Amino acid sequence: MEERTAEPRPEDYVVLLAQVPERVADIVAGLDEPRLRYRHAPAFPTIDELVAHLAHTGTLVDALFRRVCIDHDAGVDLLAAIDPMEPACAEEPDAELVDRFARGRRRTAELLRGLDAGGWRSTVEDRSLGQLTLLEVCERVGRHEAAHLTQLRNLMALVPETHDLGPIS
Repeated sequence: MEERTAEPRPEDYVVLLAQVPERVADIVAGLDEPRLRYRHAPAFPTIDELVAHLAHTGTLVDALFRRVCIDHDAGVDLLAAIDPMEPACAEEPDAELVDRFARGRRRTAELLRGLDAGGWRSTVEDRSLGQLTLLEVCERVGRHEAAHLTQLRNLMALVPETHDLGPIS
């Protein structure tokens, strides 16, 4: 008998998107500054840089969802929101970045929860990707953010443990 996998439902994506800021906060909770800024190798981002990227792109994506759902703007640039040309501002502490990201994402999740079936099937026109339904936009954003959560967990495994060598004499 052939096993069928269920099609993802809009609610699944809303839950995924809503949980990203919480997962980021859980992963980096309790890390001190040296561990946040540890770079394993030149090509690897620091945890701090990845958190800033996730918060920055999450904020851009949330703004995109508001433009589509509230302003009914059908022209989007999803790739620019997911992978912006301008880097994230690293001046703000991670806790504040994640808090701001979480506040915006809660509003976005509530907005998406209010969509009916027609809203999820509504289409947007992306410059690079062509026509996408709102559900397809959520899928792409969800995959992007889930990949970065995995990357964040992998970076955590590379951060050396701090060793308490006792009091300085």
